Amino acid sequence: MTLPLDVARLADLLRQAAKAEILPRFRRLGSGDIRSKSEATDLVTEGDEAAERMLRREIEALVPNALFVGEETVAADPALLGRLPDADFAVVVDPIDGTFNFASGIPAFGVMASVVWKGETVAGIIYDPMGDDWVMAEKGAGAFLRRPDGSSQQLRVSPPAPLSQMVGMASTGFLPAERRAEILGNLAKVRYVMSYRCAAHEYRAFASGYAHYLMYNKLMPWDHLAGALIAVEAGAHVARFDGSRYLPRHTSGGLLLSTDSQSWETLRREVFTL
Repeated sequence: MTLPLDVARLADLLRQAAKAEILPRFRRLGSGDIRSKSEATDLVTEGDEAAERMLRREIEALVPNALFVGEETVAADPALLGRLPDADFAVVVDPIDGTFNFASGIPAFGVMASVVWKGETVAGIIYDPMGDDWVMAEKGAGAFLRRPDGSSQQLRVSPPAPLSQMVGMASTGFLPAERRAEILGNLAKVRYVMSYRCAAHEYRAFASGYAHYLMYNKLMPWDHLAGALIAVEAGAHVARFDGSRYLPRHTSGGLLLSTDSQSWETLRREVFTL
């Protein structure tokens, strides 16, 4: 498949935006540079908005006919999200994933982008500004860690583990209130459950073989399209809670990732009993 936007060029744009608009603001934000959106922990900063403006400008210059779907752009125009399923070509951007960490001075945040072609995610990129490298994948071509010097290494998820020895991340904050206590109790069956408050780094850790599962209930395309594709290309089993394939049009239905289909079934039956 020949895309109208070179994926390596898009990866470099994420790095440029981080160096120009994000890193200079890290641990230098004033009180007026941080605002709440839907709740106290749902934040946006001047860094998010400036980076997204830069990325939108550069991407639209490269591919004028592409639909640009950015987290902050959709916050200003929610109707934009409804155009994604029918778009021939779209670029989906999260300018700072882990904004709460970024605003708190915690060095665990990332810049993510995915390319959607006729309803399918065909490329995903997660850039780590602090480590200055990318985890990225194109559909059918594997997942790789890429460094600015041009070196790269292919990524594979961890070998399967028994439920009692599984280590992973679960975002429990958006679970239905009436089921949250049950799920939290079920998580006593695994070895460790964590949350980095940053899907970018959770997906990177999982695809690199450092975790056995990930779980999310709230699905927004900028948070999950890139990471889900990278995970699949690294060998993971990725599906919504009902077992169906996760697609760009989905904004509900939850998402469970594990090292293989058998582990996925075990986690779904024993832990994430939604």
